[in-house]
Amino acid sequence: MANFPRLRPNPPPAHGTASREWFRRTLGHREYVLRQTVIDPGGSSGWHYHDGTLLVLVTRGTLDHPDARLTPIRYPRFRVFREPSGPRHPHVARNSGPGPVTIWVLYRNPPGAPLSQHIEPLDSGGC
Repeated sequence: MANFPRLRPNPPPAHGTASREWFRRTLGHREYVLRQTVIDPGGSSGWHYHDGTLLVLVTRGTLDHPDARLTPIRYPRFRVFREPSGPRHPHVARNSGPGPVTIWVLYRNPPGAPLSQHIEPLDSGGC
C-alpha cells in the first residue's frame, strides 16, 4: 500500500486491503458512504454481506468476486456492478492478479449500519 499513503488497512478478516472514506451523508432513511479500496495481489476482503445495497466501480485491475454459489465472477477495469443487501447475498472480493485492484464503492445503508458483516468462509480458500 506504499503507493496509496492516505489509505488505512482494513481490519481482519480482510488482508492485503486498505481503504479511504471520501464522504458519509445521511439523507432521509439512508446513509450514503463513498469509499475507495485498494486490494494488493493475493489480498481479500474476507467473506461478508452488506446491510444495504452497493454500487461498485473497478478502476484498476480485475476483481475476483465469487458469491455464495462459489460462481467465479470477474469484473475488469471500468466495470460497474451492484451488490444486493442481506445475508442471503454473501461474497468475497479478491485480487488474484499481478498488480493492485482499485475499486470505488457507494454504500446505501440503513443509518448507523456497519459497512459489512463478516461471515465464516464459504470455501476452502479461507479469505
